[in-house]
Amino acid sequence: MPQPCHVPVLVQQVVELFTPCATGLLVDATVGLGGHAEALLSAFPQMHLVGLDVDGQALELARQRLAPFARRAELIQASYQQLAEVLGPRGGKAAGVLFDLGVSSLQLDTPERGFSFRLAGPLDMRFAQQGPTLADILASATEAQLTFWLATWGEEKRASAIARAILRARDEGRLCSTTDLRRAVWSVTGPKRGPIDPATRTFQALRMVTNRELVDLPAALETAVKALQPAGRVVVLAYHSLEDRVVKTTLRRLSGACVCPPGSLSCTCTPMPLVKLLTRKPVTPSPEEVHANPRARSAKLRAAERL
Repeated sequence: MPQPCHVPVLVQQVVELFTPCATGLLVDATVGLGGHAEALLSAFPQMHLVGLDVDGQALELARQRLAPFARRAELIQASYQQLAEVLGPRGGKAAGVLFDLGVSSLQLDTPERGFSFRLAGPLDMRFAQQGPTLADILASATEAQLTFWLATWGEEKRASAIARAILRARDEGRLCSTTDLRRAVWSVTGPKRGPIDPATRTFQALRMVTNRELVDLPAALETAVKALQPAGRVVVLAYHSLEDRVVKTTLRRLSGACVCPPGSLSCTCTPMPLVKLLTRKPVTPSPEEVHANPRARSAKLRAAERL
């Protein structure tokens, strides 16, 4: 299988943040095509890496990419939710954990995976290629459910109208592909006029629903932090505001800060003083990096160190 073009985002910053972990075990919890893993293994000859991913297709390509480091890299088809289970036989602790969230180049550029509104494909969107597809989810979705998903996970201002258009297309037998889904959105918003397609938020929201992305993330981050050795580090790359907000809030809570809504009568968020924040504000790509790799434009990096 040919290796698709994959450029890791903020790679130098990731390498610098993991410098104190250079001789330990690092978990790449979302190894994808192995770009960050390759950079870290190249920079730190004493580092051992365990890479996790639910996407078997991506994992096979990462295995090819990391073949020169085979003695120091182990790749496992598993979710980051299984981090504690994976670390158990390996001592239970890690010097570092990396999360590179969201959709990968491979998934976006493979039409039959159904992630992209730019390429005609089935309504799939599953990272793990098992379980209900997006088509399955939409087949039983109600207008209230779909409106909630688009408004909450996509921050779509026209969520109600777009939900009705999608369900109308479904009920009339006109919702069979990613192209059909984009056409349903465009029936409300009009076609693309600027740099961002009007279907972007809808596709983002439905991908997140299909894969339970933000639902499972806080618990996974907490598990990762608890698995760190003293002075171990967690580094997280997020690609949209909702995702980054979850990362920010979770890391703040794990640094001991209360993250309950303003005006709450009592704290119910269970803050834990486990880490110190290394990034008070997110690190973002330089204009030069965005120019060279446009998919990096929305990236935000946050990091913390285990106390």
